[in-house]
Amino acid sequence: MEKKRIRKYATLGLTWLFVLAGIIAVGIWQGLHTFVFAWVLNFLLMTGVLAFTETFQPKLNMTWFDSKKWEADGKIYKRFGVDLFRKLLVWVKWEKLTKAANPIKKDRETLTKLAYKTRQSEFGHAIIFIIVLIFGIVVAFSYGFRQSVWLLLLNILLNLYPIALQRYNRPRLRGILSN
Repeated sequence: MEKKRIRKYATLGLTWLFVLAGIIAVGIWQGLHTFVFAWVLNFLLMTGVLAFTETFQPKLNMTWFDSKKWEADGKIYKRFGVDLFRKLLVWVKWEKLTKAANPIKKDRETLTKLAYKTRQSEFGHAIIFIIVLIFGIVVAFSYGFRQSVWLLLLNILLNLYPIALQRYNRPRLRGILSN
C-alpha cells in the first residue's frame, strides 16, 4: 500500500514539474502576452489540476457547490450564453468525447458519480480561473491591458463558462437524484 501511495505522489509531483516547466518554457519562448502562451497555460494547468483531483479525490461537499436560489432555475446562466456554450461544446465534439470516456447510464450510482464530476470540474476550473486571472492581471500591469487580452478571453471561455455550465447542470441532476 505504501509503495502505491509513493508512486501516486511521485506521479503527481512529476506531472506538476512538467506543467511548471512547460509554462515557463512557453512563457520564455512566446512571451506572456501571446495566444500560444494563454492556450498552453490553460491546458497545462488543466493537466495539473486534473492530476491533483484524480489523485486525492477531494470530497468537494462544501456549501459553495450548493445551488443558490437565484441560480436554481438557470435563467441567469441562459442570459450569459451558457446554452450557446453548450452548443459550442457539441460542435467541437467535446460532449461526444466526454460521453465516450464516461458513458451515462440512468442508474443512481452513475448519476451520483456524474454529480461528483460536476463538482470536480467546477473546482478545477475555479482554481485555473484564479491562476490565469492572476497571470492576466500581472501582464496587464506589466505590459498594458491590451497585452493581457488573450489571457482574459481564454480564461472566460475555458474556465468561467465551464464553471457556469456545471452550476447550470447541477440543480437538474440533483432533481433527478432526489426522485
